[in-house]
Amino acid sequence: MTTLPASTAAQQQPAPLPRRPRPFVSAYEMHSLRTDAERAKAAALVQDRQRWLTLRGLPVPARADIPALFRDPQAELAGLFEDGLLIACMILQRDPDLGWGEGPCLFLGHVHTLPGRSDDTIRLITLWASDFAARLDLPRVRAEALARRPLNVDPIARVLNRLTGMGWDLRGSGTGLTFPS
Repeated sequence: MTTLPASTAAQQQPAPLPRRPRPFVSAYEMHSLRTDAERAKAAALVQDRQRWLTLRGLPVPARADIPALFRDPQAELAGLFEDGLLIACMILQRDPDLGWGEGPCLFLGHVHTLPGRSDDTIRLITLWASDFAARLDLPRVRAEALARRPLNVDPIARVLNRLTGMGWDLRGSGTGLTFPS
């Protein structure tokens, strides 16, 4: 029987495997809002955003009851969630007749974000919408940004600059924004 000195025996044992990091779990999720509870949360988010805009003297859509649009079971709604919290919602229309822009598109209507959220929310919506439109074989994503002041005056100028920085094309007052896929 032969034995190895302790130091040699330890050198011949395989090194312990490094611990694998936990799998990456996305903190963000985008999905359809179908249940009454999800629609109610979206309507509440819209009301919170409208209140936030009003308190800051910023333009609010003139339509009286936009939150009701989010409660309508016929509307196709999408929501962006962060760790289970609804941080954005919108009404989707697949290839609507907008009266502006050319060709088929995915239209993001009444996009609302949770007050106090970073610009990353819009960036995530932009990425998701481009991917979703491509999966539907729609070449464009369109949306409108509310502007009651000239487009080169704050606060709308800052918003439009951020959007164009993300790849959106400004098409002018009243004709919306287009993100080419």
